[in-house]
Amino acid sequence: YNPQVDRTFRWAMALFIFSEVMFFGAFFGTLFYARLFVVPWLGGASNMFFTHALLYPHYRALWPTNGPAHVGGVFSAMPAWGIPAINTLILLTSAVTVTLAHWALKAGHRRKVIAGLVATIALGVSFLLMQAHEYYHAYTHLNLTLHSGIYGATFFILTGFHGLHVTIGVIMLTVILIRVLRGHFTPEHHFAFEAVSWYWHFVDIVWLGLFIFVYWL
Repeated sequence: YNPQVDRTFRWAMALFIFSEVMFFGAFFGTLFYARLFVVPWLGGASNMFFTHALLYPHYRALWPTNGPAHVGGVFSAMPAWGIPAINTLILLTSAVTVTLAHWALKAGHRRKVIAGLVATIALGVSFLLMQAHEYYHAYTHLNLTLHSGIYGATFFILTGFHGLHVTIGVIMLTVILIRVLRGHFTPEHHFAFEAVSWYWHFVDIVWLGLFIFVYWL
């Protein structure tokens, strides 16, 4: 295809990723609004009398919160320095392997391209398995569920949608690997590979935001 078609593909992929940024931005915005405004307000930050006398007596503005009158039940927050930290290392490593695969493709080193893609796919699958184990641990040991107040809802929505995007990314990388094996790409023409690598880096960046604002802080 000609340079104009190539530019069209690049703009289309950039706009698609921008739409995904807006998608996750809405959920991050919900998290920040709840933590910075709603929870403090319910705890009396704006009007102590009406909050405690008329709304939710003895409610304390803490995060994570299980809601007024403990409607979210008793649960523990997911610690950052366990499975989430391991998953962070996994995704950061996968960002390196997919980049190395891209460099190898531009240099014409087919075996290194295949090795980099296989490593990236394996790391993506490992991430998903670790996340499945994390969810099991949350439900069985921490009593952390979708019903665990605003914390539980935002935790599972954000991490769940991110896991869905990782799954899509793994599928896309697998398709790219098959195309590499069939010789569909050259050092000069390989935008499909590049587009998937953009998507994968986006998934990595979203996870860093999750690790910092959902797990750590």
